[in-house]
Amino acid sequence: MPFWLKVTLTIKESAAYSNIGINKIEDLLKQPKCDFVLYVGNKKLVKRKELEQYTSRNLEI
Repeated sequence: MPFWLKVTLTIKESAAYSNIGINKIEDLLKQPKCDFVLYVGNKKLVKRKELEQYTSRNLEI
């Protein structure tokens, strides 16, 4: 399934989709006010639409 149709992405998929590095995405997911992280057990998933909104709101990451 294409990335742009998925509701949630893995960290690797979100890095490829957003052109942001894996380490930077992991740092963002650790932030207390991160609204685009979804925990499924020990696994972290990225909410695609919320990540898009976050990147469009911010000028630099």
